[in-house]
Amino acid sequence: MKFSIDWLQEYVDTGDLSPETLAEHLTMLGLEVDSVDPLFPELKNLLTAKVVKVEAHPNADKLHLCEVDTGEETLTIVCGAPNVREGLLTAFAPVGTIMPDGTKIKASKVRGIKSFGMLCSERELGLGESHEGIMDLPEDTKHGQPLLVALGMDDLVVEVDLTPNRPDCASVIGIAREVSGVTRTPLTRPVEEATLQIRTKHFTVDVEDCELCPRYTAKLIKNVRISQSPWWLRKRLLSVGLRPINNVVDITNFVMMEYGQPLHAFDYDKLDGKQIIVRSPRNNEKTFTTLDGEKRDIDNDMLLICDAEKPVAVAGVMGGLNSEVTAETTNILLESACFNPISIRKTARRLNLGSEASYRFERGVDPGGCLVVLERATKLLCEIAGGEAIDGGADYYAGSKPLNSQTLRISRTSALLGIDLDYDTIADHLTSIGIRCKVKDDDTLWVNPPTFRVDIEREVDLVEEVARLVGYNNIPTRLPTVHLSYPAKDPKRELRSRISTLLADTGFTEAINYSFVTEKHLDMMQLADNDVRRNLVQLLNPLSEEQSVMRSMLLPGLLENLKRNNNFQKSAVKLFEVGKVFTPRGENEQPEEKDRLTCILSGRQSGESSHLYNDDTTVDIFDAKGTAELLFEELRLLGCGNDVVTLRLPNKDEVESYSVENQCLVVDSTKGIVGQIAKINAAVAKQFSIKQDAYFIDLDFDLLCSLPAVAKNFTSLPVFPAIKRDIALLVPVMVKAGDMLETIRKSKGKFIESCDVFDVFQGKTLEKGMKSVAVSVTYRSATKTLTEKNVNKSHTKLINLLTSQFRGSLREG
Repeated sequence: MKFSIDWLQEYVDTGDLSPETLAEHLTMLGLEVDSVDPLFPELKNLLTAKVVKVEAHPNADKLHLCEVDTGEETLTIVCGAPNVREGLLTAFAPVGTIMPDGTKIKASKVRGIKSFGMLCSERELGLGESHEGIMDLPEDTKHGQPLLVALGMDDLVVEVDLTPNRPDCASVIGIAREVSGVTRTPLTRPVEEATLQIRTKHFTVDVEDCELCPRYTAKLIKNVRISQSPWWLRKRLLSVGLRPINNVVDITNFVMMEYGQPLHAFDYDKLDGKQIIVRSPRNNEKTFTTLDGEKRDIDNDMLLICDAEKPVAVAGVMGGLNSEVTAETTNILLESACFNPISIRKTARRLNLGSEASYRFERGVDPGGCLVVLERATKLLCEIAGGEAIDGGADYYAGSKPLNSQTLRISRTSALLGIDLDYDTIADHLTSIGIRCKVKDDDTLWVNPPTFRVDIEREVDLVEEVARLVGYNNIPTRLPTVHLSYPAKDPKRELRSRISTLLADTGFTEAINYSFVTEKHLDMMQLADNDVRRNLVQLLNPLSEEQSVMRSMLLPGLLENLKRNNNFQKSAVKLFEVGKVFTPRGENEQPEEKDRLTCILSGRQSGESSHLYNDDTTVDIFDAKGTAELLFEELRLLGCGNDVVTLRLPNKDEVESYSVENQCLVVDSTKGIVGQIAKINAAVAKQFSIKQDAYFIDLDFDLLCSLPAVAKNFTSLPVFPAIKRDIALLVPVMVKAGDMLETIRKSKGKFIESCDVFDVFQGKTLEKGMKSVAVSVTYRSATKTLTEKNVNKSHTKLINLLTSQFRGSLREG
């Protein structure tokens, strides 16, 4: 939206406000000023000059030699304008001037006579279309002064970037209203209110769709004389970038920029049946020629202004060539209407036809202002074009929109803005921009926003208006009082972070898979029909068949990740995921959510770079077991003397359908089974197109978090030497070496520090059903150096304990 400061001051006195201060006020009001520029800066070097002598050019019949007084000197100028004469005051471009079209004026010879400058026409200066002769300035114009000063165009143009919710400011009066609210100077409007006698015999108006055209007013003006507009009117249009055309069209454009309400003038004598019908296109109406001479395709949902026979305008966008006001027009029908913004926006975009009128209709114009604008334009047509306003007219109003009355709480306004306000202050601010207020009770106002403020719908919108008018920069900055407290620790989140860091440090990569999966995964995992994990949460609106249910286990997603990595030639894969699994509850209840931790290992132990070390060893069940033990030790659940978790062989009913039975361990705890460590069986691997061995760790993360960590016991470093003794026992093959170690640890044998199995042998050289287990036992005292006698006595007791408990004997040799 553009306006000149001189034009603005016709409606509100800006007083001593500098252009910069005015721009700052508007920006703080929410009307962001993009620029403040001089009007026609390209004409700054032009002067007014007086032609003091005119002679015929000796070498050209149509040229004249002119002596021109520029105020400082008299110059010879060659001119071909037919209207040049002695005493003429006109526009003069001195040598060195750059014209609007980019031409630089030089001293040059014209038919042998040197010319020092140029006398200019309106077209050459971009001030109009007249080019029959040079400019003819009023006789009282002082020559030698800047042309812009003489024309009253030494003005500044302000450009405001309007937001779509403020169509009321798409006019000079709208901007003036905002300035009035800040400066508290009165707003002056040419027409405050208007009425129209709804009775005329000269034409009729019929609106077929009141949703698309809630209001349509029209008035007949006869005996107009089409001519050039007076300079003051053309100057106003030029200041906002509009091209003057003729007095009738210029008046409609001027009033549109003044009030923000578009108008259109039809040649009354070209309207068949003297009817105006606002309707959609008929079936046979496929194209329409607009004022610019372009034939345009029209759609059935567009709105047209028609006479009794044909369309004469595209409503709110552009008039038709068949009803254009021309030099021969004497009678005009003036339209002031309100159209549906959405309809106009769609029409303008489909036709690729934007205009100042459609810009305003797209944002919404004030239906309550149609008559005021019609009255203003009628007066100007009578004054400038010599027209005669015919009594009466048409005013189709589908019904005024109910006033959007709002209540505004004083306490709420003060609280939101952080300043103390009273009724008088708030009412004064709102009234200054046309919003009426009255008291409802001690803390509440009844507020009636005017019809042109389509953006005020709620109490908070009114609070915003108060804030704008008080001035955001006048609201003191106050830091809020905040009671700070440390956030409560989330043990579960901290544990997850520790586990993620540990696994990442040992070469694992975290996977984050979708919770939406396919039901086919459960068949691929070969789960039994009665497995509780087949009870799935179904999605009402799944994205696809592949994401139709909520997952009940994490392992299938990691197997898909493994397959995808293998497809990209990455065989060494170590992945983990901590995520939720879901189980349905009652019909109207949210599903139960549980967290699980699942890891998967596959490929070479040393990763993709194993070729550097000539190592092709692949991971096995012991790598998975070692990872789990490392994890449990880090969490102080294992290896601290009083283990909370244990790893044991599974019972037959504990082996999962997707596990290999003889390569499977159950993770047990003091609170129940935590999970399982196992190898993926070949059938399941085949279902996922995995061609290499894969191992998994699957743990109940919620249960893992609930297990109590064992406090670490610290002892002094040993200062006395240790003595080692080895025992090789023949025991039944069913005896587990781990049970033997556990017996040694629990024996409370004097001086026993540690024990390890270093050999297990079973072969033909041994008695059938027997095996050899070799154990190394370390003895140490914390208070003295042990002697052979001390150690032998303790060692003998240990051998007797093991042989009796495990039905074994010392192996000879």
